[in-house]
Amino acid sequence: MSTLRTVSVIIQGRVQGVSYRAWTQAEARARGLFGFVRNRDDGSVEALFGGPSDAVDQIVAQCWSGPPGARVSDVTAHEGGDPPASDRFEILRG
Repeated sequence: MSTLRTVSVIIQGRVQGVSYRAWTQAEARARGLFGFVRNRDDGSVEALFGGPSDAVDQIVAQCWSGPPGARVSDVTAHEGGDPPASDRFEILRG
């Protein structure tokens, strides 16, 4: 069984207005992860992924790709953070 972990991620580049949040939610839910994704005022996208370590690793790596139309220039991930209160993966308002 995989260890559970939480990772906070900031994705930069052309990631707003290209359905990045919807794509992230679909990818996270497909992996059984919990957490959230939201736009930030600086044009980046913030996400918090929680769940099995291997699934978290997969989605953090996928953040570099994103949906068609996205042009990711940087993905910064930090271990930890407060686990989300919900056991679902949600899109939050920025």
